[in-house]
Amino acid sequence: MPSPYRAIFAAPGSRSFSAAGFFGRMPLSMTGIGIVTMVSQLSGDYGVAGALSATVALASAAFSPQISRLVDRHGQRRVIRPAMLICVASVLGLIAAVHAGAPEPLLFLFAVGAGCMPSVGSMVRARWAHLHRDEPRLLHASFAFDSVVDESCFVVGPILAIGLSTTLFPEAGPALAATFLAVGVLWLGAQRSTEPPAHPREKHTGGSALRTPGLQVLVAVFAFTGAIFGSIDVVTVGFAEQQGHKGAASLTLAVYALGSVLAGAVYGVLRPSSPPARRWILGICAMAVSMIPLQLVGNLPSLAVALFLAGMTIAPTMATTMALVAQLVPRAKLTEGMTWTSTGLSVGVALGSSAAGWAVDTFGAGRAYGVPAVAGTLAALVAFLGYRRLTSRPAPRREGTVADERAIHGQPVDEERERNLA
Repeated sequence: MPSPYRAIFAAPGSRSFSAAGFFGRMPLSMTGIGIVTMVSQLSGDYGVAGALSATVALASAAFSPQISRLVDRHGQRRVIRPAMLICVASVLGLIAAVHAGAPEPLLFLFAVGAGCMPSVGSMVRARWAHLHRDEPRLLHASFAFDSVVDESCFVVGPILAIGLSTTLFPEAGPALAATFLAVGVLWLGAQRSTEPPAHPREKHTGGSALRTPGLQVLVAVFAFTGAIFGSIDVVTVGFAEQQGHKGAASLTLAVYALGSVLAGAVYGVLRPSSPPARRWILGICAMAVSMIPLQLVGNLPSLAVALFLAGMTIAPTMATTMALVAQLVPRAKLTEGMTWTSTGLSVGVALGSSAAGWAVDTFGAGRAYGVPAVAGTLAALVAFLGYRRLTSRPAPRREGTVADERAIHGQPVDEERERNLA
């Protein structure tokens, strides 16, 4: 493992919370597809299956930032465990209700409860930010590694959910997702030494972290970025079916994720000297440009090459986004701020999937790759329009922004002095 990665894991507890975070974030990639697979196998109704999966995603988009806001105020352990219990109980209730052929309103009620899933990825990133807040190089490597873990979850998770539900029994995928969430959250919550300190209510002036102008830009761009991901998944399945090899779609999408994993691993070793905002907008533009070759593919091998190259833009851009959130959002609202970017991504995935499905049916799979191209163009346009908000320096606030700014630029932080100033 390259030296920056050895260094980030030299900190006590870093291996344990990273491993717990891997289990805890697996349900994000497993729950929706697991529900679709389960319901479609038991009832054959793909319409209800898709609607239940969308309900979980939208409920999660509504609940997750609020859960993370409570985490910033009260600490991770006190908040994520009750949220996990609600989510797990709802998933198990949904499994039982589907198996028993319960009325649809009850299914959707359980689906809403299943959306009460804590953003474990944001909890882990907040721990990395707390652990290496005065070491910019290690923080950069930490966020790059975390992006690689995210991509790995989205490679392994759907394969597990679909594979188990189709080979063992239909309920296996969602049940395993609930198990992973319980294990990850309980394990993470038990690790107190690396948990970021809670910030009392009086430090949460100014309302939600989403009021931060720069964060609004990131969330808006991530909505279009999510549309890229959601549409590529759907169109690729349609394209593979059109080529007569529908089963190859999962392998082709795995190549897309592989490109991201490799690029993220390399990015963490580098020592970028340019400001995060500049690197971020270059990453968004590279992501938009990488959609152009998809318009020219004529077979699955050429599609795999194009997706591999496109995937190489993902993890570095995601890692830089987290660095920007840490720079823009006060420390007292950091977990919430990171969760808002994930929320924007989730909403974009849902919208992109819907748009891509319509485009495949209307224009055919080949021409439907225009959907991610349009989404990429809009992401780049919004990024350019909002760039000045990312580079402007807000006035110091009582939440700890002064200390955060010193940390981002590698200056030592005297936490006792900051507390006295606050």
